[in-house]
Amino acid sequence: MSVASTAPQPERHDPEAAAAPLGGGSSRPVPPPGAPDDHYEFHSYTVHPSGRRNVVEFVDTYKSFGPNQILRGLTMGLPEGMVSMILGPSGTGKSVCIKHMVGLLYPDSGDVLVHGESVPNMTESRLFEMRKKFGLLFQDGALFSSMNLYDNVAFPLRHHTNKSEQEIEEIVMRRLKEVGLGNARERFPNELSGGMRKRAGFARALVLGPDIVLFDEPDSGLDPVRTALLGELILEVHREMVEEAKAEGKEFLPTFAVVTHDIMSARRVADYINVLWRGRIVEAGPAEAMLNSENPFIRQFLAGDSQGPLSMD
Repeated sequence: MSVASTAPQPERHDPEAAAAPLGGGSSRPVPPPGAPDDHYEFHSYTVHPSGRRNVVEFVDTYKSFGPNQILRGLTMGLPEGMVSMILGPSGTGKSVCIKHMVGLLYPDSGDVLVHGESVPNMTESRLFEMRKKFGLLFQDGALFSSMNLYDNVAFPLRHHTNKSEQEIEEIVMRRLKEVGLGNARERFPNELSGGMRKRAGFARALVLGPDIVLFDEPDSGLDPVRTALLGELILEVHREMVEEAKAEGKEFLPTFAVVTHDIMSARRVADYINVLWRGRIVEAGPAEAMLNSENPFIRQFLAGDSQGPLSMD
């Protein structure tokens, strides 16, 4: 039985129309069904152009869990070759987005596209292949406690490729050295600090040469200094991967997406920022445009200010 046969069939929408900024005589998009108007008064839905094609797109996507509506008409893109941030208050649907990208969840309506292909409509075999495009760094690194660091990082290569052990060792050691763990291959997860486990998870996310790397709250549990160092590492590795992809003439440039609510990380690392609130995009665009936004919600959130439309509710 295929994935498509069991997943809700997405409705088709025009992503350009859904993402178009307000103004020029257009009317404000209406709130989701049943939502008070004032809940969405700061959603401009403005998408500042990135100049890049999107490698992942959410098109008017809705998702509920029982009575809890999480995504409520989300239209969002991740531009190719950039480090994108998906920002927003806790509980606004950021991690749910990751699960939709890799086909662990399906929208109730709308669509999710990866490289232009509808994820909910993929067969099981196509979905399996599509997932190889992704590397994923979980909050805690998600390492196998019974394996040493080398075997943890080698695991995806041994299970998803036919590479020899010599080839695997070359790839694993290259990635471990990139994240500063080249001398820790024999250590076990319980012998590593929280920051080292994050870096080990990062190395494992890279070994299959993914087109898209997703980071789910990578700064969780880290102190400010290690958070800053991890951000620098993300930028450094991304830039190196982009240059390699260009030199090799790959079809798609590597794209990183970081799900977080850490504002300082966004200021240091982001090329592109999507701000979510109440299951929809408030505003999105290149980091410079977002950091200079006049939207009261965006200004408050990116400044970490207590005064503004965002409250404890």
